Amino acid sequence: MPAVTEPRIAHIDVGDDLITAELTDGRTVSVPLAWSWRLSEATPDERQNIEILGSGEGVHWPEIDEDLSAKGMLSGIPARRPADKSPV
Repeated sequence: MPAVTEPRIAHIDVGDDLITAELTDGRTVSVPLAWSWRLSEATPDERQNIEILGSGEGVHWPEIDEDLSAKGMLSGIPARRPADKSPV
């Protein structure tokens, strides 16, 4: 069986200021909550309704349609808010 080389999330916690993921290889990575505008605007209950995807490649928050990947957290790329397309 080949070794898993991609980072995998074993557990994730969303606090008031941080999103913290425990990875299956023992590392813990945290990013600012502000990096996910959807999670920043979500209620505490919505933040706790979390589904781990696949074998830990990422996580999904179904009530707010947000996804974060282990790779994304490690690479430090915040989610961008969509541009407002409404007419001026």
